[in-house]
Amino acid sequence: MEEKKGEYVEGLARGLKVLECFDKVHALLTLSEVSRRADLNPAAARRSLNTLERLGYVRRIDRKFVLSARVLTLGSVYLRSANSEELLLPELRRLVGLFGESASVATLDRQEVLYIASYSEQRAKRMMATAGTTFPAYATSLGKVMLSSMGSDELDDYYNKVNLQKLTDKTLNSPEDISKQVALVRELGYATSVDELDYGITSLAVPVKNSAHQTVAAINCSAYSGRVTSESLIEERLEELRVAASRVERVLASHPALMHSLYLPQ
Repeated sequence: MEEKKGEYVEGLARGLKVLECFDKVHALLTLSEVSRRADLNPAAARRSLNTLERLGYVRRIDRKFVLSARVLTLGSVYLRSANSEELLLPELRRLVGLFGESASVATLDRQEVLYIASYSEQRAKRMMATAGTTFPAYATSLGKVMLSSMGSDELDDYYNKVNLQKLTDKTLNSPEDISKQVALVRELGYATSVDELDYGITSLAVPVKNSAHQTVAAINCSAYSGRVTSESLIEERLEELRVAASRVERVLASHPALMHSLYLPQ
């Protein structure tokens, strides 16, 4: 979308970049660390931090900064307005009731899959997703489904921006290998992932489409790799997962606020 002159607020953009600096690994940051991670000069980073502190979103501990619990209100606004969990959890609970383990709906946000809703029995000691969790798209079944919806130009742009890290020895981290797998996902209509994001996670995902047949999200079910294989997931769960995707599509069609909040292919 072409931006009109004067319609982009730099100060707001800088503040949001500062908030996005913090994560599980970087929970406490100094001014210089925020400056580096947000790609801002120290003066701009300091002004943003001071503003966020006055607004109650950031707190200062000695010479470091930490997000305050008030940041949760920003995410909860989306959950309330889109009503995502209330609308999507019933179908995810149904899947977990049938097969156990966990099920999730996610969309694409820049180079990552962003979880919109997730439900789990939480039996296995492995990575668990909740609403708002992000993971690298190339290493997840959900992400592969989303990447398969991209055209060649959009996929090339993705490769130019993403940092393809080897998360496990099973992770594909070359554009050539990922493109081959994405093409197969596009042909089959589903994606699998075995120990690519983390050891012990095997998952199966299918697309969720809008009325124009564009993939706007994906739904998956996952299980512990020691108990299942990708082949067994396909044989035992693919049909029900497609039923779930169809039901989610009907939910989205009747709730435009949620539908229009999701990824839209270029």
